[in-house]
Amino acid sequence: MMLPAFWNDAWTAALANHLWQSTAVTGIAWLLSLSLRNNHARMRYWVWMMASVKYLIPFSLLITAGESLRAAFAAPIQRPILAAAMQQFALPFSQAALPATVPYAGATPEVAAAGTILGNLWPVILLAVWLCGFLFVVFSWLRGWLRVRASIRASSRMALSAEVPVLSSTCLFEPGIFGIIHPVLVLPQGIEDRLTKAQLEAIIAHEICHVRRRDNLTAALHMLVQALFWFHPAVWWIKARLLEERERACDEVVLQSGNEADVYAESILNICKFCIESPLACVAGVAGSDLKQRIMRIMTGKAARNLDLGRKLLLALTATVAISVPMVLGLVHIQQAEAHPSALGLAGTWQGTLHAGFDLRGVFQISKAMDGGYKGVFYAIDQSAASLPVSGITLDGANVKISFVEFGTVFEGKLSSDGMSITGALNQLSFVHPLTLSRVTPQTAWEIPKPQPPMAADADPGIVNATITPSDPKAPARGFNVKDGRLLTVNTTLSDLITFAYEVHPKQLISASAWIDEDKFDITVKYSGEGDPSPSQMQSLVRKLLAGRFKLSVHGDKKELLVYALSKAGGSSKLVRSLDARNQKPEFYFHDLGNLKVNHGSMQDLASVLQSSVLDRPVINRTGITGRYDFTLNWTPDESQFHAIGAAIPHPAGGKNKPPPLSAAMQSQMGLKLDTAMASIDMIVIDHVEKPAEKFDPQPGFNQ
Repeated sequence: MMLPAFWNDAWTAALANHLWQSTAVTGIAWLLSLSLRNNHARMRYWVWMMASVKYLIPFSLLITAGESLRAAFAAPIQRPILAAAMQQFALPFSQAALPATVPYAGATPEVAAAGTILGNLWPVILLAVWLCGFLFVVFSWLRGWLRVRASIRASSRMALSAEVPVLSSTCLFEPGIFGIIHPVLVLPQGIEDRLTKAQLEAIIAHEICHVRRRDNLTAALHMLVQALFWFHPAVWWIKARLLEERERACDEVVLQSGNEADVYAESILNICKFCIESPLACVAGVAGSDLKQRIMRIMTGKAARNLDLGRKLLLALTATVAISVPMVLGLVHIQQAEAHPSALGLAGTWQGTLHAGFDLRGVFQISKAMDGGYKGVFYAIDQSAASLPVSGITLDGANVKISFVEFGTVFEGKLSSDGMSITGALNQLSFVHPLTLSRVTPQTAWEIPKPQPPMAADADPGIVNATITPSDPKAPARGFNVKDGRLLTVNTTLSDLITFAYEVHPKQLISASAWIDEDKFDITVKYSGEGDPSPSQMQSLVRKLLAGRFKLSVHGDKKELLVYALSKAGGSSKLVRSLDARNQKPEFYFHDLGNLKVNHGSMQDLASVLQSSVLDRPVINRTGITGRYDFTLNWTPDESQFHAIGAAIPHPAGGKNKPPPLSAAMQSQMGLKLDTAMASIDMIVIDHVEKPAEKFDPQPGFNQ
């Protein structure tokens, strides 16, 4: 699913919070109106009016006011549990909580690009829809206003005594008050002939009540709310409640002023017989609200109650809470800000366990850099690797990004609100593993082991004991690792072990047993000797394991096979020699699939890496080039590559600037060629092999 890009913007969260808060206030207004149903209508009217005004006043203004008061407090204000609950209720939406723009799994770049374009158009589309609704509401009101204004211009002055000028109109609009600053009472022509004197006085008293209450002003204010939030059903519901309560309030005043109930009811019915209702809510008339209910209330003459102490306290408490909640949120926000990334930052010690076949524990030691940013060192404490410098650390709000450029690895996560944990994932090549880091003290941090010295070059380590168990079918990765005097493998087939031990490609194996490519094992080998074994010593250990536990016996052979041949291209070499590579181990880093960084590597090393990790056939070195070199190879991989490490090749992105295929990249960037050729190469023929038992005990003499 492709969500719009704007969905993760800050304004989206602010709008969602405002709509939620206004809707909640509308619900509270409804509950208050129920509790005041036996009291004067004017009280319920102002409750609904406050609900309407809330749509124009976001709580963020009061929160800002609360924040402005923080300087008056000498000590930081603590953030109690109650305040946290208040914030969760009042501000349930945040930018971090909103879903990010993520294309659905398997989406091609074309589909993803189209979704991104559509996502970028969503704000324009929604703005256009809102604007159409806004203009429709405004134009409908403008048309009604022009009709009323035209009727008033054609009206004449009447000789009636009232608090405002009285006009007679030929239009059959109901009697109503027009205008806010200079209101006038407009009566339909001939109304004196249709109503008795007492009835006309009751109608005029009703309209003067609208003037005194300034109902046109409040109605115009809610019309603004309706125009801005026309899409929200609650604002139309509030409109109906306001019309109902303002008419009831005026009815109550007319009856309390001494007018007879039956005379007043008849006047309203007579008006409804020959007049039409005003087209504008801000022209306060007579015939609003439910006519049947109004007549019943007028005729029953049930008196409204004054507010008792309990309801006065309820209204006071509601008003206090409405103002104090956002103010308190602003006051306590300082404590939250101090726990936010911008205050606590990332400096400190972080640790977490990566579950990627092996359980790999890691420790980050992060400190402030001279430029104001961050620098850090990573320790893989379950591996023999020494400390690894972090290439880059960024903190953007709650978004954390830690990069290891040399290894093509990036950790991205979200810093928690208390600044004590980072929840995210480690992305290396095409593999993504969840990882949560926790901030710890030096006392609670895991002990960082001292780097093991290399095993003596002439040492021949033996096997003390070995344990072989079937792999978890859900294991996400495979590989080899050395830790605490043990050689570990995860999710490895017998074919993986043989190709590693004899440094060959799987196509160089000849076997009649299909299970060597299907059955997977987790293996722990305790070896003799001190220090970390070299790659050749690890291969020796695996050969001993294969012979002792799998009963493997092999012999060599030659076979004509289709291979990749690495050779020099025409022209001068583009390779750069390492300045001092005599005592340096070769280093190979995949920054990404198709981006290989090599330090101190020979051409035979390059052929071995291409054969073991990238290509689907054996690779032979025909360059004749000696020495060690530093270089970077950047290409666009195809579907035949990287199967050896289980990586899925993404669909290549279009564009003129994409890197060339591997063969063309080697020629243009290194001056080498990579061609297919038939060659007689060494083969490993499996004479005998057995499946190991699920459990093995140490065997005497096995470590020889």
